[in-house]
Amino acid sequence: MTPKLSFKRGLIALGLLTAGVVMASDNSLLDAVRKGQLQQVEQLIQQGAAIDDRGLDGSSALLLATRDNRIEIARALIEAGANVNQKNLIQDSPYLLAGASGHNEILKLTLAHGADLKSTNRYGGTALIPACERGHVETVDLLIKAGVELNHVNRLGWTCLMEAIVLSDGGPAHQQIVSRLITAGADLNLPDRAGISPLQQARQRGQEAIAKLLRDAGAS
Repeated sequence: MTPKLSFKRGLIALGLLTAGVVMASDNSLLDAVRKGQLQQVEQLIQQGAAIDDRGLDGSSALLLATRDNRIEIARALIEAGANVNQKNLIQDSPYLLAGASGHNEILKLTLAHGADLKSTNRYGGTALIPACERGHVETVDLLIKAGVELNHVNRLGWTCLMEAIVLSDGGPAHQQIVSRLITAGADLNLPDRAGISPLQQARQRGQEAIAKLLRDAGAS
């Protein structure tokens, strides 16, 4: 290896360590979570494993468990004190990822253990916004009940209501979500950056059922 290459690798390693990132290959807890080994995870926790150590992409053991919807592993980690708000390098946290993915059992655990309802993902959106976009009806119910801001606007200029329209096909799941947002008190007339309202967006997309829900609720 040339001295120049060695120096560059040293800088990379130093940068990762400075950011609080550990080498994934050296972390048995991360490996056990990836493999779905609940018993091994529990043993490592009992042995004092560093719960919030992260891999090269910044993902903690809990974030890995959330990604794969490993509920019991996530439960063990959370009950051992894992940080439900710790983000990886692309700004996913266990709480945000559970909401976006519709992993409701893990989401409930994060909500019961200090989830930051104001935290946002790399698009500047709350957990509720992708849940609405992706049609996760039960997830939306959980997040509304938890108190996530209904009218938060992400970097695209969209609220959760707008994403339930603009990024959907207007089908039954999204109709249920729009109905829930209406009942919960979302601002039905908050436009996007182009000044187009949710009702106008629904009409433009031929989403007649959603348009009717909005009209009946007083949207203009």
